[in-house]
Amino acid sequence: MKRSLREWSLRVVILLAGLTVAHLGVTLFLLSDLGSDPFNVLVQGVFRTLRRLVASPLLTHGRTHIAISLLIVLILLIRNRSYLKIGTALCMLFGGLIIDFFSRILTPLLSGASFPLRLAMLVAGCVILAFGMTIVIRSDAGTGPNDLVALVISERRGWRFSLVRVAVDALFALTGWLLGGVIGLGTVICMFLVGPVAGFFLPINGRWIAALIARLCPVREA
Repeated sequence: MKRSLREWSLRVVILLAGLTVAHLGVTLFLLSDLGSDPFNVLVQGVFRTLRRLVASPLLTHGRTHIAISLLIVLILLIRNRSYLKIGTALCMLFGGLIIDFFSRILTPLLSGASFPLRLAMLVAGCVILAFGMTIVIRSDAGTGPNDLVALVISERRGWRFSLVRVAVDALFALTGWLLGGVIGLGTVICMFLVGPVAGFFLPINGRWIAALIARLCPVREA
């Protein structure tokens, strides 16, 4: 069924709200200083490997992150373009900006935190990330390139998203570690926590988003 401009606009707004929540979680995760998330371990490993092979000032961690994300998008575009929507581009464009915004606010408040507090920040960040991520997914306006991998596999194979997400995160982390990335306590916790929490929130967020869209964008009878 073709969506109206009003419905698309509402879905994009929901996606941006979820994206903001998810990256608040990512910021807390990073400020805990207990390790990077599995996707960034992969980016770190690829970046360090390329730096050993190519001596170029143009090669940065940020550009490597963008390149890997674009490669994932390109592969999925070739496989099934229906998964790629405007929200994928929005996630890639605004994710880093949202983290920078929250970092400026939270860093002065949380710097020098004790280990128990940093561990609590890590767990809270993973839960908030999973909650926001599922809002993005259920907006059905697109999602982040790394989340797309687990989403496509789970839907095409009929497997539980939570388990697929754990497997994908483990694959990212292991590959990144073999290439020279660093796995910390936070990486392991994120690997086994985000997927199950996201699996819990997916149906909940799916129901209220569907109800909101049905209420604000009713289908007109022919």
